[in-house]
Amino acid sequence: MHVDQRARIGQIIRDARVHRDLTQARLAEVLGTSQSAVNRMERGQQNLSLEMIARIGEALDSEIVTVGQLPPSHLRVTGGRTLSGAIDVKSSKNAAVALLCASLLNAGRTTLRGVARIEEVNRIIEVLTSIGVRTRWLSGGSDLEITPAAALDLSAIDSEAARRTRSVIMLLGPLMHRLDHFDLPYAGGCDLGTRTVEPHMVALRPYGLRVSTTHGRYHAEVDRSSSPTRPIVLTERGDTVTENALMAAARHDGVTTIRNASPNYMVQDLCFFLQQLGVQVDGIGTTTLTVHGVPDINVDVDYAPSEDPVEAMSLLTAAIVTDSEVTIRRAPVEFLEIELAVLEEMGLDYDRSEEYPAENGRTRLVDLTTRPSKLRSPIDKIHPMPFPGLNIDNLPFFALIAAVAEGATLIHDWVYENRAIYLCELNKLGANVRLLDPHRVYVEGPTHWSGAEVVCPPALRPAVVILLAMMAAKGTSVLRNVYVIDRGYEDLAARLGSLGAQIETFHDR
Repeated sequence: MHVDQRARIGQIIRDARVHRDLTQARLAEVLGTSQSAVNRMERGQQNLSLEMIARIGEALDSEIVTVGQLPPSHLRVTGGRTLSGAIDVKSSKNAAVALLCASLLNAGRTTLRGVARIEEVNRIIEVLTSIGVRTRWLSGGSDLEITPAAALDLSAIDSEAARRTRSVIMLLGPLMHRLDHFDLPYAGGCDLGTRTVEPHMVALRPYGLRVSTTHGRYHAEVDRSSSPTRPIVLTERGDTVTENALMAAARHDGVTTIRNASPNYMVQDLCFFLQQLGVQVDGIGTTTLTVHGVPDINVDVDYAPSEDPVEAMSLLTAAIVTDSEVTIRRAPVEFLEIELAVLEEMGLDYDRSEEYPAENGRTRLVDLTTRPSKLRSPIDKIHPMPFPGLNIDNLPFFALIAAVAEGATLIHDWVYENRAIYLCELNKLGANVRLLDPHRVYVEGPTHWSGAEVVCPPALRPAVVILLAMMAAKGTSVLRNVYVIDRGYEDLAARLGSLGAQIETFHDR
């Protein structure tokens, strides 16, 4: 095998391993080899037989290294084009996965309207179907009907689907009401550094849940005699941690107070859904939630999750970096107000419509129309904070916006220890992004973008940032291995194309 071929295959193996959130040691264990051998493979320093490539593909459940399967998707972008027109924001990915998990609380039929058809949602549906939940797409594939079985079979769980999503951790809260003991595969998803599950355990232990971890699985046991004796204080104001605590409290026969709760958009959607199930939740939108649990829930409910503020920010960024006039309809303004305030400080010229309600009747929406603007760097650094601060998932877009602004901007991503590093990939397209440490980058603009070929970072938002930068870059760019984008966005390339972007999907021959 040629040296260049070995190096390319090694990079593919590394990317696939990272997508699966596996260490080199764990992959070596699965393959029956040593960590040093895996390290040599990934550095392109070891010949690989077709049999070994097939084994690696099976271990990583990866189309990109499995012989005979469909190759990965790439995007070819012809940049430098001005966008125009209007586009609707789709429903929230993070709300959808939470509501899918919460449907297990209900013995009746749950119908979710306008569900995002993305890979993250597909993986959770595959997991639920494998354990006995019946799912059916309605209305041409935009609405989803979910009917849990009377008994769930966790021994039949689709482990491969579960390992390809971090959302599987949110099954702990609802499953503890239905089973005294069960196993779940380790959660996977984006490579954003070590993200402990201990905050989830702190939230669920008062209900009697005990979890041990061995051989890549969570082993859960439930002590039914346990019950919270005082308010549950979350050690991390995380979205999924709060959602797990809410689902544990929803069918607990009593009143539970959850302090240091996240009031973010997906948590609010879950609270609204729980109210439709008959669970009283007080304090929605604050950091203290009081849940009046209902031991048994058997109702037919119909719920529409609200629009996704991170997708709205993605579309807003696309308009800004291409210097375009675009109308972004159905933007959930309550979860974008800090972002819009920062953009106003930087000089963004835009209009917003009067507010109107989302389909859930609770979330406030507006239409935003951008105009070409001369941006300047903000006076202060840009950093995320729990809601109502600047959304953690929206921070990477400000690195790209800072790259088109006049001046220098400090971006501080204190949450994830790896994500800031991926933003340096913008340099391949002409940006001036300097990594100060694993949490901070210094961005100087304005940028004279130029086309380049880039391998998709194994983290969703930085990957989209690279794609949007390519739209601003003159010439042709290629973004390789875009599965991670499909995890969080529905037909993003085609939808950007409806505004005038020229983006082509292709596969290696």
